[in-house]
Amino acid sequence: MNVFILNTGRCGSTTWIRACEHIQNFSAGHESRLRLVGRERLDYPRNHIEADNRLTWMLGRLDAAYGDDAWYVHLRRDLDAAARSFARRSDFGIMKAWREGVLLGATPEADPLSLALDYLDSAERNIQLFLRDKSHQMEARLETIESDFPAFWDWIGAQGDLDAALDELHIRHNASDQGR
Repeated sequence: MNVFILNTGRCGSTTWIRACEHIQNFSAGHESRLRLVGRERLDYPRNHIEADNRLTWMLGRLDAAYGDDAWYVHLRRDLDAAARSFARRSDFGIMKAWREGVLLGATPEADPLSLALDYLDSAERNIQLFLRDKSHQMEARLETIESDFPAFWDWIGAQGDLDAALDELHIRHNASDQGR
């Protein structure tokens, strides 16, 4: 079984996958097929847990490849906190792609917080729409990760070192300069 951690980014997905690395019966990766195209982009190994916020732009392809056979976690974060974190990273990554590639008219002077909120609204709605007919789904939040992760562990039947996984949740992975 494959598990996808669907997320907008800036919501603890790196931390989630670091915790998943302590699971013995699944492999885990964060943006592990990032630079691949075509079929290879979504050709994850069996029994793999993947978090990649770019999947929100590939949900039609993800549905065609995995459909209702995979299990899905919608990893979320307080909208304002996520937007502030993205605004601090407005000159690269997905925010630059949103401003320059998707919106095409947004100038570099556009308010980074407004752009972040716009991206987050679109990404969240895409995930919600994708999940509307999925049998195996759960929601998790960065704010409640310490209780949500053990529930996830049990939900997928994970085997491994849960205590070590929980320790990962206290490490700030991939944090922005002024916090996550």
